[in-house]
Amino acid sequence: MVTTLYLAGDPEADEILARDPFALLVGMLLDQQVPMEKAFSGPSVIASRLGATSLDPAAIAAHDPEQFAELVSRTPAVHRFPGSMAGRIQKVAAFVAERYDNDAAAIWSDAGTGAELLKRLKALPGFGEQKAKIMVALLGKQFGVQPEGWREAAGAYGEEGSTRSVADVVDAESLARVRATKRELKRAAKA
Repeated sequence: MVTTLYLAGDPEADEILARDPFALLVGMLLDQQVPMEKAFSGPSVIASRLGATSLDPAAIAAHDPEQFAELVSRTPAVHRFPGSMAGRIQKVAAFVAERYDNDAAAIWSDAGTGAELLKRLKALPGFGEQKAKIMVALLGKQFGVQPEGWREAAGAYGEEGSTRSVADVVDAESLARVRATKRELKRAAKA
């Protein structure tokens, strides 16, 4: 397992992502329509507001939805769309609590193949094909979760030396390269 991450851009926020598998899932869930650092700082903010040092899926799932939405919406909000994201976080929490006995790492710890890992991630509420592939790549590249065929399951995100996603961010320099790649892909898509 990785000891140091560079996803939130804040050592304390990155530390919770490195040691708490559910926090990592929540960060990935939040990684849309906001800067990567904002998304991956979210789990630390939520834990702090709950008065906890990690995120307990069962406790989050059991939280009153209105109170949890308020907690996520509090200034500064955890996400650009805090109300809808609060609901998504609770859905993922309930899924992990029920299907994986409250252990998010179980999603990947016993996946025999990359295809199985991808299938499990795609089954998570709020995780579509692309998000699941990026998560496979992140787990493989930075956490050493490398079941047979993981690179193929991750698609282009799993390519060695790629600069396509959060899976490739390990420092400020790699973050700049990933952002440059994303700008180029957007520019090409518009052309």
